[in-house]
Amino acid sequence: MSVLNIVKMGHPVLRKKALKVPFKDFDKIKDLVNNMKETLEYIGASGLAAPQVLVSKRIVVYRVNSNRIPKNASFKKIPWTIMINPTITPLLKNKKEYWERCLSIPGLHGKVPRYSSILVEYYNLDKKLVTHKAHSTWAALIQHECDHLDGVLYPMQMKNLSNFGFNDTPGDVAKDMIKRKKSIDPLFLDLVKKWSKDK
Repeated sequence: MSVLNIVKMGHPVLRKKALKVPFKDFDKIKDLVNNMKETLEYIGASGLAAPQVLVSKRIVVYRVNSNRIPKNASFKKIPWTIMINPTITPLLKNKKEYWERCLSIPGLHGKVPRYSSILVEYYNLDKKLVTHKAHSTWAALIQHECDHLDGVLYPMQMKNLSNFGFNDTPGDVAKDMIKRKKSIDPLFLDLVKKWSKDK
């Protein structure tokens, strides 16, 4: 296994719609999937889509560790999940805003409208169709990664660019923390703590 190079915003592959993976190629992508997991382990991140590592195929690898789950979340730790050719169906009409970061846009964060409850369908490496619901920041993570498969980066989903900023000055995150601390990804709470210490 090896750690893969992650391309940054501006690279053409991040603007392309990725291709579906045919069943006959599922065995061929196992090394890629393992390398994507290794890359996430090395960086300490939660999710990665194949286009971010220069493979324009509809593959997402993610996990949600307990240190990334908000206090009032309705889900527990999510183990390694490989989604091949995923589709998302919203279960609610309205969207909520979630703070997000992206490995392809280092050093920045933004508040992005996402469906807070979704139905997800995808194939795993054993060619089995998996269907489940996802909620809260877990649902936001899945939507973020699946956007990469359609050539969309999270700033393109934002409605208010005043909520787009650098990680070393998360003033708006700090304001939001006062209102809804228990529903924010702990990663962003840590940003606020670091920012407060550096002031």
